[in-house]
Amino acid sequence: MVEVLNDLTYQIIGAAIEVHKILGPGLLESIYEESLCQELLFRKIPYERQKKLPICYKGFDLETFYRMDLIVAQEVIIEIKSIQWIEPIHEAQLLTYLKVSGLRLGLLINFNTPVLREEIRRMVLNL
Repeated sequence: MVEVLNDLTYQIIGAAIEVHKILGPGLLESIYEESLCQELLFRKIPYERQKKLPICYKGFDLETFYRMDLIVAQEVIIEIKSIQWIEPIHEAQLLTYLKVSGLRLGLLINFNTPVLREEIRRMVLNL
């Protein structure tokens, strides 16, 4: 299973690098999200976009929910940013999304950088 997830994250990062290579930094998150979806389609990698994540508080299902940017292959949460740099709060947010969703693996990708590899965080939730 670990090898499959490693291969999947490798493919996702490759798709993100392709998007960044073509578009470069400085655009809105929504543009990168849509472009990454197109790239995943080209590569035949399944995903869900803007998937609703129900929130439960002390056993009570809240009416409010969170929308995750992308879930790839029902295994990996992708949180897309277009910000100056990734800060600890962004990493904490992704860990919270993993915890609430029950998924264990997430990628935080900041497209607003000259070198995309420097602004990708792979996060694993330890159960």
